[in-house]
Amino acid sequence: MEAGGPAGGDGPMIRNKYILFAFRIIVGGLFIYAGILKIADPLGFAQDIKNYRLLPQTLCLFTAFILPWLEVLTGACLITGLFKKTSALLISGMLMFFIILVAITMIRGIDVECGCFGTFSRKADWGLIAEDLVMLVMALTVALTRPRKPAL
Repeated sequence: MEAGGPAGGDGPMIRNKYILFAFRIIVGGLFIYAGILKIADPLGFAQDIKNYRLLPQTLCLFTAFILPWLEVLTGACLITGLFKKTSALLISGMLMFFIILVAITMIRGIDVECGCFGTFSRKADWGLIAEDLVMLVMALTVALTRPRKPAL
């Protein structure tokens, strides 16, 4: 049995390179897709951000122009393996922020479209939080899994 997990100090137990690559394709692909849709309509995305009622309008517009490019860049890096761990950690941070943002918005009783996929967005709800949690687990698994040591 191979050492891994918290007891072995080697990070997550998933070490199958095909599963890890699938995680990179899924999460990276979703971030690229979401970013491209937002880049196509920055004013619409700025309105989606404003609907959360957390930022002033100027910051909503600034975020709407910057965040989609960050999503595309980190998604592309995750898929290609260029700065793989760094991009996985950045994506994990964004996902944690999105999860907290949606939870706070729901607690405040604000009914909004998530803004995740431009005009294809849906209601910000517990289902969205669950989906983001699944992506967070995938991204953190990529970020925290160390490469296998070659056998002697």
